[in-house]
Amino acid sequence: MFGLSAAVRVYLAQEPADMRKSFDGLSALVAGPLQLDPLSGHLFVFLNKRRDRIKILYWDRDGLAVWAKRLERGTFRVPHATAGRVEMTTAELAALLAGIDLNTARRRHRYSRPLKPLQNSEKFAPTNEHTSP
Repeated sequence: MFGLSAAVRVYLAQEPADMRKSFDGLSALVAGPLQLDPLSGHLFVFLNKRRDRIKILYWDRDGLAVWAKRLERGTFRVPHATAGRVEMTTAELAALLAGIDLNTARRRHRYSRPLKPLQNSEKFAPTNEHTSP
């Protein structure tokens, strides 16, 4: 599809969109109901009512670009949300496009750095490994 950096945000519109809309119509949806800037460089994802078509609007250095996909069978399963939009990661977008149901997928526990910084004495605690006689 296209390379995405970790700084790119992905916004999924909860309301179905008319798939006849293109650059200007989708930009109006981003600026209106989603209350975001379509020129920000982030990805804005829209689905139709049947959820078998998807369009992604994004700013590509010198103009708006639209990416579209139509499923021949099946539907896209989107995460539940109460707000008008859902913020997703690029990995979640890739999973959505691959047909993975994000409502039933579980994120496995991963290592995360401790929130409390180490004290200076803990950083440089003496050990017996490198002592010379």
